Amino acid sequence: MNHRPHLVVFLGELGDSAAERMVADARYAATFDALETALSTGAYASAVLITDAPPPAAAGAIPAGVEVLIDRSPFTFDGRLKGIVADRGMESMVYFGGGSVPLLEAEAFRQIAAKLAEPGIVTNNLYSADLIGVSPASAVQEVTQPFASDNPLPRLLRDATNLPVQALERTATTQFDIDSPADLRILAASGTGGPRLGAMLASLALDVGDLHRAMALFTDAEAEILVAGRVGSQVWRQIEQDSACRVRMLSEERGMQADGRLDEGRVRSILGFHLANVGDTRFFADLAELGDVAFVDYRVIMAHFGELPGRSDRFAADLRQPAAIANPMLRRFVEAAMNAPRPVILGGHSLVAGGLLALIEAAWREQERSAR
Repeated sequence: MNHRPHLVVFLGELGDSAAERMVADARYAATFDALETALSTGAYASAVLITDAPPPAAAGAIPAGVEVLIDRSPFTFDGRLKGIVADRGMESMVYFGGGSVPLLEAEAFRQIAAKLAEPGIVTNNLYSADLIGVSPASAVQEVTQPFASDNPLPRLLRDATNLPVQALERTATTQFDIDSPADLRILAASGTGGPRLGAMLASLALDVGDLHRAMALFTDAEAEILVAGRVGSQVWRQIEQDSACRVRMLSEERGMQADGRLDEGRVRSILGFHLANVGDTRFFADLAELGDVAFVDYRVIMAHFGELPGRSDRFAADLRQPAAIANPMLRRFVEAAMNAPRPVILGGHSLVAGGLLALIEAAWREQERSAR
């Protein structure tokens, strides 16, 4: 019997705008890098990438040993995952979302596989997972509650099976996720990622000057940064521990998607209330009083006003391209951010989680290089 885990990855198309295609291509490139890294350890029995379209040429060559399964049938996350586990007779399994672990190294993949030698669950985030390992893999069949994404799966598995849960240490490598163009800008600024992803980022020539200027503040004891959005306590602690600057933190609406508050229109944000009261220009002027740079998970603010703008609009906002944004409120918000008295870095959840950790690590590396 082969007790090595099987690797399973889901990756779908995003949309037709230039920014959406860019992120989709990057996710494929990052997925190929991650699968190649994992298989290089010899700790995994197989790897299958399930997608709804052929991989783009921009993503680079498919790694040896990776099966690409193109499936255009109607998709439900729980049904597809349970189906592949049953069809392949998997004894243990490690799932990760396409593009979700672009910084995970071979030793981490090896350790994850080793943890699954005994029955249990391994995840990068118990409350909003991108990576889930489970042994036995058949445990996913015991989850009777529907799950439309990977986010709640570790908790559902734990509750359905009583299997022990091991959460990976929260670092840039375990928490960073390619979710939007903001994440590509961070990868480009920090110089991290595998060979396929690195080559693709180099070809994009993204403007990351604002990020380089912001990174310098992490090693400056006289600087102060503002971080606002869905910041977890462990990430907050890591930022405080690893940066020399002062940190002003506003954490709100963690888990708004996984807990259903977004879909139900129940998201409430302190910054959202302030924006409604004072308008865009005054809002960013006030943020400038609170730090030398602001990292803002603006999805929370937008959701406060009823619903998130469409993905193509969000991606254009992350790239600071207001002319490409159809939603008038978001367009005004981005224009005001670009004209703010002090730099504002806009993004989603990954900006104020793995993204910040990656920038802090890169800032210290750059300081060490400069010192040498």
